[in-house]
Amino acid sequence: MKKILALVLALAMCLTAFSVMAEGTKVKIGFIFLHDENSTYDLNFINGAKEACEKLGVEYVLKTNIGESEDCYNTAADLADDGCNIVFADSFGHEDYMIQAAKEYPNVQFCHATGTKAHTEGLANFHNAFASIYEGRFLGGIAAGLKLNQLIEEGKITADQAKLGYIGAYTYAEVISGYTSFFLGARSVCPTATMEVTFTGSWYDPTLEQEGAIKLINDNCVVISEHADSMGAPTEFQKNGIPFVFYNGSAAEACPDTYIVASRINWEPYFEFIINAVTNGEEIPADWTGTIATGSVVLAELNEAAAAPGTKEAIEEATAKLASGELKVFDTATFTKDGAALESYQADVDTDAAYTPDTEVIADGYFHESEFRSAPYFDIQIDGITLLDTAF
Repeated sequence: MKKILALVLALAMCLTAFSVMAEGTKVKIGFIFLHDENSTYDLNFINGAKEACEKLGVEYVLKTNIGESEDCYNTAADLADDGCNIVFADSFGHEDYMIQAAKEYPNVQFCHATGTKAHTEGLANFHNAFASIYEGRFLGGIAAGLKLNQLIEEGKITADQAKLGYIGAYTYAEVISGYTSFFLGARSVCPTATMEVTFTGSWYDPTLEQEGAIKLINDNCVVISEHADSMGAPTEFQKNGIPFVFYNGSAAEACPDTYIVASRINWEPYFEFIINAVTNGEEIPADWTGTIATGSVVLAELNEAAAAPGTKEAIEEATAKLASGELKVFDTATFTKDGAALESYQADVDTDAAYTPDTEVIADGYFHESEFRSAPYFDIQIDGITLLDTAF
């Protein structure tokens, strides 16, 4: 009898051990990056990937300089064939190739940053992610607006010369949302601010970004920001003594006299989320939007040497209001379109080939950015902002 009981106990222990193993899935995750560490955009993703994977102790593979082309599909397929059960890509133009791979590898989870199609594709293994970076841009705008005020108070410019500049990549909603939120942040503290925007037609091109900086400086923009990924523009700002707000990382060391602050998306929380979801057999939503509250929208160090007095306190106050919901970046009382306030707007959320507007996004007095899908869809050209070129 004792032998039988011992055998039953041993069998039960084996079954328990098997059950525990079956509940957890060993994760191997592959990352696809448009550029490499030389791009501040990609470096931000790379750092987040390493931090999340090393924290959770999972195996990972990094693939850099993967273009928005068939190369992305081939890389995604290779990663899946190599045993990755999660594949992530970081650039807008990767999306269609990731969808292609997702259809061919239904047992692999394909996750994509900045994309727009996951909620309409209906694939259980394809997902989009972004963050409310417009809130970070707004905070950077506050720093820029306070710098304009300082220049006015010091007599270096007049109130009607409070002109911001902005270097954008493309005329996509993501970029429009970014420069508009930056402008609204500046306007919230410097009501006379205006802004000019130039575009490079590239996510990463140091020469074009430098040329964009020179164009804005020559056009008398006195504080400048950017949606660009190299040090091409900041180098020009430092040389010409132009204060600026950066993106995706600090430029304090390279530009100690002119760098003010930078906003960025912290991707570590999302990477931890998808790794844990696959490990625990849980569903990954079609769209995931990180926020200030999730630690996904952060500011890099504030350079007190270049920032206006009171900037730190103003940013902290606005951050608390954004986190609580008291402050809305796209409050329709704070901007106009062709001289009129907007009470209704149909945005292109369910993107089709014609980019047809399909969703009402203004309610309760503000534009509901990144709530109907994770990727931005604010594409309104508001008053006070002048586009110097629109070819991209």
